[in-house]
Amino acid sequence: MGAETPARRTRTAREVAERIGASPRTVRRIIAEPRASYEARAAERRKRVLELRASGMKLREIAVEVGMSVGGVGTILHHARKTEQSKTEGAMA
Repeated sequence: MGAETPARRTRTAREVAERIGASPRTVRRIIAEPRASYEARAAERRKRVLELRASGMKLREIAVEVGMSVGGVGTILHHARKTEQSKTEGAMA
């Protein structure tokens, strides 16, 4: 269950820590996905959501395609609109 092969875990960090005699913080640090990998994966997911929305797909369809919740898709789109809006306002000022 290494960080390079992320998977859903069936036990909490606290449960694993108690079992191996370490602190929960140590367990989380060891099994955590490297930040650069997480950010790259998240950026790719955001890009995919924006592409699918631009192609005319509905939020529910995008959520199924990408494998996330409808609310998560909505949040990505909301942040994208706000970012675009702030860039437009910044260019006008």
